[in-house]
Amino acid sequence: MTAWLAAALLGIALALVTYRGREVPARRAAPLVALRALAFTLLLALLFGAPAGRGVVPAPMMALDASQSLLRGDSAAARKLRESMARMTADTVWLFGDSLRPGTWPAVPADASTHAAPAVARARATGRAIIIVSDGEIDDAAEIGTLPPGSMVVRLAHEATVDVGVTSVESPRSAVAGDTIMVRVTLRTGDVPLPRAELTLLAGGHPIATRSVDSLQPRDERVVEFRAVAPPVAGATEIAAIVRAAGDREPRNDTAVVVLEVARAAGAVFVSSAPDEDMRYLVPVLRGALSLPARGYYRVAAGAWRREGSLEPVAESEVRAALRSAPLAIVHGDTAIFGPPRSATTGSLLLLPTGAPTEGEWFATAAPASPVAGALAGTRWDSLPPLTVAARAPAGDWSALSVARSRRYDARAAIVGSDRGRRVAVAGASGFWRWRFRGGASASAYDALWGGVVDWLAAERRDPRAAIPDGALLRAGVPLRWRRGGVGVDSLVTVILQRRGAPHSDTLHLRFTGGAATSESAPLAPGTYDARTTGGASMLVVNESREWLPRAATLAAGAVGGTPAALAAPPLRDRGGAYLLAIAALCAEWLLRRRAGLR
Repeated sequence: MTAWLAAALLGIALALVTYRGREVPARRAAPLVALRALAFTLLLALLFGAPAGRGVVPAPMMALDASQSLLRGDSAAARKLRESMARMTADTVWLFGDSLRPGTWPAVPADASTHAAPAVARARATGRAIIIVSDGEIDDAAEIGTLPPGSMVVRLAHEATVDVGVTSVESPRSAVAGDTIMVRVTLRTGDVPLPRAELTLLAGGHPIATRSVDSLQPRDERVVEFRAVAPPVAGATEIAAIVRAAGDREPRNDTAVVVLEVARAAGAVFVSSAPDEDMRYLVPVLRGALSLPARGYYRVAAGAWRREGSLEPVAESEVRAALRSAPLAIVHGDTAIFGPPRSATTGSLLLLPTGAPTEGEWFATAAPASPVAGALAGTRWDSLPPLTVAARAPAGDWSALSVARSRRYDARAAIVGSDRGRRVAVAGASGFWRWRFRGGASASAYDALWGGVVDWLAAERRDPRAAIPDGALLRAGVPLRWRRGGVGVDSLVTVILQRRGAPHSDTLHLRFTGGAATSESAPLAPGTYDARTTGGASMLVVNESREWLPRAATLAAGAVGGTPAALAAPPLRDRGGAYLLAIAALCAEWLLRRRAGLR
């Protein structure tokens, strides 16, 4: 209002000055001065850019949660949502979950995820406050803290009910028929304690193990491990975990299924005379990322060997025979435990020796030109943990990875390969498990490195399918991840996807650009699917979305961002009436001046 005050004072002063000394009676001079003061004030206000009124606070928008979790266990949250909507008013209503779109809240919320970030971004872009109405179970709750001032969160809490669900099933992607596999099942409870639940593991629809889980507390998370025998028949089979509890109100989270591919013979055999974290993290790459059916043996004492998985004792002669006949052999620890490794094996060979390390920290710095360089393209080397490097550098025809001490000097090869009659790779460093343990980009670099090395060693014996679904548990609402397979596979792969029981199939086009080992496709609805591509077929199972799992609210109710600021009023110069009023005041003054005998 400063511009208006300055214009008014200056306008009145100018009007008084112009009529000072005029011989006009006071009763006739007053209207003239008032009209001129009004005209001058308006003109000066236009010149100063004065506002046309007071600033106003814009009406808030409303964003309604349309995810499936509102209906979990009971419809109380959904009923509360409708009641809250009846008490609120907003000129703009959005729905959020899988996506952000305008509309009214559906009778049956069907979104398989709860992402509030698009609603937050729109509120910030428009500068308007927003009212978020949700059950509080949001996947990206950290975004709520960036809402514009004046925003509000209305949380509709679920009623406390008996609920226990299977959150994950960890199983090898592939196994050899008859081998023992380890399956880890994670359970999670709701807000009510459970005295007992029964967990059953099925393979191909047939129960293979049952376990009772006692004394489950509210919001408890329990991991149950099973040792099971892989089916004797080769092919893809479903491994299902089913939990049952008295009074459980939500059946849609009681089952989780993964796919196990059973092979008649091992595609890789690994032996370790000194089992450590490096060997532990390499095994999932063989069985998961590359879908290689692998069989392993660990030496626990001199002359004492155990089979990986079941830890049952095996004779050293069996280990020797398995290693000699393996298409791909991996020897870790004492690589000469059975004599010269190239004499103890007949197939491709990966040597992971352990010995005296050099001093200092060594860091990965580059991936030189090699058969595996494409898999490591785009790796951020400065984000990777240090390695332990052997005192003696390995020798080979090419290097897959270069390392340097303290990132500055003493550069040398950490993994080398050669192809002289058969393919051999040798590692001169250890501690790669730290990459996988850190997660994120570091874990991706680990998978790319060892996946590329083993992929090259496997050569024509690798999976012939052009694309293979990821071995992790798949859920509705989450993009489907595919791994590149085959030999000489094109960067564009076509997959024919047929849901069992559905009359029509869908076609997916996967792009593995820039030598990428993985690609993603859109989320799928729950069900069992057959995927056909060049080189063969795959089976995948999509489970119910995470929205049905019991989980704690990540969002608190209340105001967000403080007091809203009023928007600036439009300037007076944008209002045509101000110009007309100034002209009218001057015209009226002129008429009154004529009547008073003034020019």
